[in-house]
Amino acid sequence: MLKEKAKSFATKAHQGQTRKNSDEAYITHPIRVAQRLEQEGGSDSLVCAAYLHDVVEDTPVTIDDIHHEFGKEIAQLVAAHTEDKSKTWKERKQHTIYCIQHAPKEVKYLIIADKLDNLIELEKEYKLLGETIWANFNAGYEQQKWYNQSIVKYMYSGLDKSEIPSYFYDYEQVVSRVFSSVQP
Repeated sequence: MLKEKAKSFATKAHQGQTRKNSDEAYITHPIRVAQRLEQEGGSDSLVCAAYLHDVVEDTPVTIDDIHHEFGKEIAQLVAAHTEDKSKTWKERKQHTIYCIQHAPKEVKYLIIADKLDNLIELEKEYKLLGETIWANFNAGYEQQKWYNQSIVKYMYSGLDKSEIPSYFYDYEQVVSRVFSSVQP
């Protein structure tokens, strides 16, 4: 089964990596993103891309490797979500904001599922660690606020109401909570 292969591939690629503000194994994040997309009825390709969405950014795996192992469609979904680490934080985030405005719906689904999981975890970590969490990011509170609020502003672009998954609304609510009540 392709989804199990993607999960296994990502688990191996992320082996030894942990989440930014905890000692939790990194793979728990892609697994949660994939589970959310599967629960929302996402295609097998989208679920596979969710498992694999960070391997190109965070491991030696390349888009060509993904293409070879999983085919063109999954590689394209992963590539659309992969940031170019040679660019500045602001340039990378501007690209994601542009992408969220203009990308096909499956790319949007992947990006928002990823951002939602990251922000839910950030909210939990803030409750435990307080303001020190911002020191672990390339950009502080104000920049993170701008970025997440920009994603919310544009994530519905080009989607019919029937195409909007419930977790888009969840993301909007978490952004509102984190960046109105959590202030350094």
